[in-house]
Amino acid sequence: MAQPAGTVSSYDMSSNREDLSDLIAMISPTDTPFISACGKTKATNTKHEWQKDALEAAAANANIEGDDDTPVADTQTTRVDNYTQILKKHAVVTGTQQDGMNHAGIKNMMARKISKRMKEIKLDLELACIGPHNAKVAGNDTTARELGSLQTYITTNSDRGVGASEPTGDGSDVPGAGTNRDFTETLLTTVLQSCYDEGANPKLMMLSATNKNLVDGFDAGGTHYVDKDDKELINAVDVYVGGLGHTLKAVPSRHIFSEDVLLIDPEYVKLADMRPIHSYDLAKTGDSHRKSIVWETTLEVCNEAAHAIIGDTNG
Repeated sequence: MAQPAGTVSSYDMSSNREDLSDLIAMISPTDTPFISACGKTKATNTKHEWQKDALEAAAANANIEGDDDTPVADTQTTRVDNYTQILKKHAVVTGTQQDGMNHAGIKNMMARKISKRMKEIKLDLELACIGPHNAKVAGNDTTARELGSLQTYITTNSDRGVGASEPTGDGSDVPGAGTNRDFTETLLTTVLQSCYDEGANPKLMMLSATNKNLVDGFDAGGTHYVDKDDKELINAVDVYVGGLGHTLKAVPSRHIFSEDVLLIDPEYVKLADMRPIHSYDLAKTGDSHRKSIVWETTLEVCNEAAHAIIGDTNG
């Protein structure tokens, strides 16, 4: 069939209003499981310090009645430090766009920009803490300060590939790479044995998606959940229960250094904020609105022996 002569259709008109949805789709991941699990504390100097301690090893302890005690030297606390890192983003919107235009799906363009930048800074901090190994940097007038990543502190409960070297453990250097190998349940149970011997009780197992898929195939210790509504078996190990009493929540991370599997006790790792994340106006130099978003913080690894690392995996 054909249109009757003189019919006006949508193809003929230039006056039809656009159909632009007020919904703005964004699927970029914003989850930051590590820094979300960290405790909070306050930094009052760019060099943030804390102390760690340990009990003496158990030993034979039998004494005669009326013994004349002779004091012995006690173990002293050890000071550890990290440097605050300044994370910064900017949001700039022209006066026309902010004050004059009718925005689809956006009530306030600057507010939206600030919200996005804050999420981006959180992702940057997650990467700084557990991403590629990074030694702390004191900084100077021409060099930015950098925080030492978690992996530069863990030495006690550590399992690395052949040829690997341990870091000093004070954040000043990174571990030396070893031969990569698959992440196995044997590696996990070995490092959990070390945790048990040291009194550590990690609760999070943070790892790459590849290594998480391997955990899903572990034979022992895995808890698989059944959805009570759909009655479907979820083929994933969400909680790993070790033979020595450790219960680990398996948490995949997009930002962890893929070769590492980190076992973390959130009670013994904190973010030490010198300046919590905030925004402020920049000087107006033209016909635009300008803001800076800043977070100055560092990572406090309260006691590295509370955590563990399995390095040099094929993750």
